Amino acid sequence: MNWHAIRAIYRFEMARTFRTLTQSIAAPVISTSLYFVVFGAAIGSRIGTIDGISYGAFIIPGLIMLSLLNESISNAAFGIYMPKWSGTIYELLSAPVSSMEVVMGYVGAAASKSVVLGLLILVTARLFVPYHIAHPFWMLCFLLLTAVTFSLFGFIIGLWADNFQKLQVVPMMVVTPLTFLGGAFYSINMLPPLWQKIALFNPVVYLISGFRWSFYGVADVNVGISVAAILGFLALCLGVVWWIFRTGWKLKA
Repeated sequence: MNWHAIRAIYRFEMARTFRTLTQSIAAPVISTSLYFVVFGAAIGSRIGTIDGISYGAFIIPGLIMLSLLNESISNAAFGIYMPKWSGTIYELLSAPVSSMEVVMGYVGAAASKSVVLGLLILVTARLFVPYHIAHPFWMLCFLLLTAVTFSLFGFIIGLWADNFQKLQVVPMMVVTPLTFLGGAFYSINMLPPLWQKIALFNPVVYLISGFRWSFYGVADVNVGISVAAILGFLALCLGVVWWIFRTGWKLKA
C-alpha cells in the first residue's frame, strides 16, 4: 500500500477546500443557519413538540444529514472529475498509484470535509436552539459512516460524469428530494398510514431516523435497521467500485 500517494492526494484535496472556504464551508453553514432561523425560531415556536422534543431541536439531525449527503457527494464527485476535465489526471495515471489508493485518497478527503462541515453545523445549531446528544458515540458513527458511504457514491458519480451537468443531476434531482421526503422536517409517524408505508421505501428515512435516535433516543424505524441500511449501501458502493476497476476500467480525461 502506497501510503505516501494516499497522503499526497488527501492533502491536495484538503488544501483545495481551504482555498475555497467560502464555497466549501461558509456557504453550507450559512444556508443551514437560515433553516434554523425560519423553521426553528419562526415556525417552530408555533408547532410545539414532536415526540416530546421541541421542533427546532427535532430538525437538527435532518438538517445535518441534508448537508452531509449533498456535500459528501459533491466533494467526491468534483474531486475526481476536475482532474479529468483539466487533463491533470494524466499525472495521476503516470504515477505508481493503484486504483484503490486513488479511491482512498479522494474519498477520505471528501469524507473528512463533510464530517467537519457536519460538526460545524452542529455547533452552529447551539446558537439557535438548545439540544442534547443521548448517544455521542453512535452519533459520530452515523456521521462517519454516512460521510464515507456517500463520498464513495459521489466518487462513482464523478467517474461516470462526462460534463458538469451530470455532476448535479443526482444531488439535486434525487438526493435532495429524498431527504426532504425522508423525515428531515417531520416524523413519518405524522403521515397517513398509507404514506407511512410508502415512506419506508425511501432509503434516506433510515439514515435520518438512526441519526435522530443518536440525539434523542427516538426513531421512526428500528435503529438496527438503520445501521443495516447504511452498511448495506456502503457495501453496494464498494462493490460497484471494485467491479469498475476489476473489469479493466481506467481513469481517463
